[in-house]
Amino acid sequence: MPSASGTMAVVGLTAPVRIVRDGEGVPHIFANSLEGIHFGIGFAHAQDRLWQMELQRRAVAGRLSELLGERTLSTDILMRTFDLRGHAERSLAKLPEEARRQLEAYAQGVNAYMQRRTGLFEPRYPIEFLLLRYEPEPWTAADCVAVVKLMALNLSTNIGAETLRLAFAAQGLTPAEITDLMPPDPEVAPPLLPDLASLYPIRRTGPQKQAAIPIVDAMIGEGASNNWVVSGAKTKSGKPLLANDPHLRLAAPSIWYLAHLALERADGTLVSSAGATLPGVPHVVVGRSNTLAWGFTNTGPDVQDLFVEKINPDNAKEYLTPDGWRPFGSESIAIKVKGQSDYVVERRTTRHGPVMPDFFRGVGTYLEPGHVAALAWTALSDDDTTIAAGLMSPEAVRSIDDFFAQMVPYIVPMQSMVVADTAGNIGLIAPGRVPIRDPKNVVAGRAPVPGWDATYDWKGFIPIDGVPRVKNPAAGAIGTANARMVPPDFPYFLTNDWDAPYRQQRVNELVIDRGGHDMESMKAAQADVLSPAVVRLQALMIAAAQAGANVDNGILDQLTAWDGRQGMSGPEPLIFAAWIRETMRGIFADDLGPVFERYFDGRPMTLIRVLEGRATGRDWCDDRRTKEHESCAQILADALQRALKDLETRFGPDRKAWNWGTAHVALSEHRPFGLVPYLAPYFNIEVPSPGGDETLNRGKMEYGDAQPYANRHASSFRGIYDLADLEKSLFMQTTGQSGNPLSPHYRSFAERWSKDAYIEIPTQPDAIARIAVGTWTLTPAR
Repeated sequence: MPSASGTMAVVGLTAPVRIVRDGEGVPHIFANSLEGIHFGIGFAHAQDRLWQMELQRRAVAGRLSELLGERTLSTDILMRTFDLRGHAERSLAKLPEEARRQLEAYAQGVNAYMQRRTGLFEPRYPIEFLLLRYEPEPWTAADCVAVVKLMALNLSTNIGAETLRLAFAAQGLTPAEITDLMPPDPEVAPPLLPDLASLYPIRRTGPQKQAAIPIVDAMIGEGASNNWVVSGAKTKSGKPLLANDPHLRLAAPSIWYLAHLALERADGTLVSSAGATLPGVPHVVVGRSNTLAWGFTNTGPDVQDLFVEKINPDNAKEYLTPDGWRPFGSESIAIKVKGQSDYVVERRTTRHGPVMPDFFRGVGTYLEPGHVAALAWTALSDDDTTIAAGLMSPEAVRSIDDFFAQMVPYIVPMQSMVVADTAGNIGLIAPGRVPIRDPKNVVAGRAPVPGWDATYDWKGFIPIDGVPRVKNPAAGAIGTANARMVPPDFPYFLTNDWDAPYRQQRVNELVIDRGGHDMESMKAAQADVLSPAVVRLQALMIAAAQAGANVDNGILDQLTAWDGRQGMSGPEPLIFAAWIRETMRGIFADDLGPVFERYFDGRPMTLIRVLEGRATGRDWCDDRRTKEHESCAQILADALQRALKDLETRFGPDRKAWNWGTAHVALSEHRPFGLVPYLAPYFNIEVPSPGGDETLNRGKMEYGDAQPYANRHASSFRGIYDLADLEKSLFMQTTGQSGNPLSPHYRSFAERWSKDAYIEIPTQPDAIARIAVGTWTLTPAR
């Protein structure tokens, strides 16, 4: 384990940097310049998270197979197709000189740690490097930009919705049926999706004939989160309160690393920022400074479009454009694969973007021969200056107006950023590059479109002064939870695929529509485990099942008495989750065939629509594989019996012993050793957890997984900030500060996180001194 204390003389440093560790493993980095601070956080990140950083940069560069072999080849092919690493290198050259200087300082800090003099028995690199028997390359400024690109990939999810609608069309589903399955926000319902087969040739395959669809897990995640800010008019202190909890896929170690960065002024005072940093990047991504607090949620705009390109039948090197045939861009790429010869792929591009591999989301399964799909995506740009927006000086950015101005270079992924300052102002800005589409484009981002028709080409981007922005609203509060966050008359199109509104409803009920807030009410809202979706489904499903045959009335009575809260204790949340899972299978598996596994999820908006009789595209409850006509009542009754049987198989016959917290274990898996059976217990982190798919204290499941009730996607970080006294701010992440499974800080936060506890990160020197456990002093080499 890295020593908590040490000294090191470093070439390139112009002034000392101190890294003071507290008892929680949080580094407090002191320097008299931004370069020194960023050097220090680079050094600290390398001490604690070097393998995580290495895995991220290899993933984004498409170089995992060099270490892990053929199992990651499809991921490498996809990432080479995106060329995110190439875009990162070219974007680096477009950054302001000051931003490049800060990234270089960070990279120097990382490399200084890797090049340090080691003790007699001290390994230079973490255990993962030892097990895989290799040494990492030096860190570069371009690696920092690439890590931000990877986060953009995690949070830009529209491509999944587009290919799913294409899969439905290939199954022969009508536009009305597709709308039933993926309903839009009711207040901004778009026109019915056109028949996709009228736009380009689709392979029509019945549900019983189509082969299984290969799906590549290429770190394309699901972005969700909660944030809110309330003005002094709604707080007991008379100053704003701000809270934020980004929801991301759980991992070991946590995606976030807590840190405090302290800029030392000549007069001896400190200008601080503290909060969640992203290893590989020198930012405090979400957190607070001396005068500001800020928090992000994923806005989820539609910034990806798949274009179906027609290949010239007389020349396979050309594709059709509105102006005739044009040659593909093409380059041959060799991917190194451990234990094998290089795998060579051809990367083709069109005027829209890279041509996607046929295996990606099964796109090659659905398009007729002679057609390919190319991706247009705002992150695939060589002028992405997003990282510069995060390199803000806490001394220069002191008010929400400063913060708004700082976000001008922000490109991707678009985030709904709430912010408050100690002067009492609150606001929101959602910066990012969002395409403008032709009003005649009735598909409007919902599905792939023909690339040879200029109607579907992007017509520019929303200007920075046109993105959502508000300051000191009359309501005295702002909150977002990935649902529609602009009014129906907003002048620009953002997306047709907003998140379901249930978490937003709870934000409104618990925060926006109330007053008298304090830190306790903020904590209670982040810990909330009541879902309006569950409450609505509870009534609908029980009523339907009561009309079915052979129903277990005792279980229905038990669920009727349940208050719908998905706390850690009791069997009811588990029974209900299992019932929803089997209900989804019972209603939709026969209709969707092999596509069902991609669709398999809780999907409360769809299920409520069916049970309320508003899904009129077809009779979804009737099983098309039988001669009999099945009612929703019987489907629900049968699904309950299957759910109970499944739970008995997994957790034993004693229903009173079933418990949501232990069944709904938060599973933070290490990559790659969390997947190796004899290593997994040492690398993976598991703790009981509350919540569900649609609660503020989120605990999202993967219904088709071998552990379908495990919590896979949750509040990866929690922060609460009191602008009356920012020293009282609260923080928590999911695992611990260290990426070393032998460290006491590898899993030291996990149990406290599961119980909704927090830590403080003091920024005053005397308070830090009281909890310090060691100091690294980095000095200029003479």
